[in-house]
Amino acid sequence: MTLEELKYPIGKYNKPDSYTDDDLKGWIDVLTALPSWVDACIENMDEHQLQTPYRPEGWTVQQVVHHLADSHMNAYVRLKLALTEDNPTIKPYDENGWAALPDTQYTPVNISATLLHALHRRLTTLLAHMQPEQWQRTYYHPALQRNIALWEMMALYAWHSRHHIEHIKSLRERNGW
Repeated sequence: MTLEELKYPIGKYNKPDSYTDDDLKGWIDVLTALPSWVDACIENMDEHQLQTPYRPEGWTVQQVVHHLADSHMNAYVRLKLALTEDNPTIKPYDENGWAALPDTQYTPVNISATLLHALHRRLTTLLAHMQPEQWQRTYYHPALQRNIALWEMMALYAWHSRHHIEHIKSLRERNGW
């Protein structure tokens, strides 16, 4: 596999131009499934396997799992801000910096896996009860210098979920784990 294929095993994210109710349902279904996917991906992994990067110079499996929790916590907060404020400016964060912090290094992955179950239950409950007009609400992303609609955010996080799950799955397949 090329480095590009290792980085983007399902391809790079392509923002859709629009969405349908079926798209929304599909994105919510992915977000509902993510915690169970994480459980299945890390099941029976030993410490050596958890400390293995999914690609050269990439994050370890442990870092990927903790990153999913960190990233999706940020998504949940951004969603709630956009639903309760008029186009709030969100706070970007240094993903690599967060992945290098001690909590990522020393906290067992099952803690973030459990966190994802609780977080995604809250997230998907909120998403499933949103009114059609709420999907058009936005927040401002200063690093991207543009507004992001909530439907676009959910498309991105559904892709993000599949993207990182495939990192772990393909690593396991390549190494015969």
